Amino acid sequence: MSDGSSRVRVSDEQRDRAAQKLREHFAAGRLSEEELGERVESAYQAQTEDQLRALVADLPRLPVTPAQQRAELVARRGQLQRRLIQEAGGGVGVFLLCTAIWVVSGAHGQFWPIWVALVVLIPLLVGGWRLYGPAPELDRVERELDARRRRSDSRAAGRAHRRDRRL
Repeated sequence: MSDGSSRVRVSDEQRDRAAQKLREHFAAGRLSEEELGERVESAYQAQTEDQLRALVADLPRLPVTPAQQRAELVARRGQLQRRLIQEAGGGVGVFLLCTAIWVVSGAHGQFWPIWVALVVLIPLLVGGWRLYGPAPELDRVERELDARRRRSDSRAAGRAHRRDRRL
């Protein structure tokens, strides 16, 4: 968007982090108990990054210790790693099916299921490098995973729409 707003949908983990920040501001005396309750409820109902940002816009940034930064990095990496592995899981199933077909058909000639494995492994390795390489790119990995999910969701919606039109 050209106006700089972010209509990117947020994850449950982002909602949890925002709620935790609000609790820390409450503990520091910046929010009343009533405000905390309202804002935490809004955080868990938020759909976009803009909605989450609005909940803390009038509050100062909390100081972050190196230990907190490391803990956040580890937690975020773990969450992104799980998402990468989950997305690769379907491809592993296809690879195993192709390998079974190759074996049942006599296991003659070139091991062609390796091409299926490469299609699955290359994005997994690239994502792993971006998560654990010398210059971690967690935001990029998260954007790419979100983009894949949106493409998958839109394809599923398109198939459902075409199916409904035929009925």
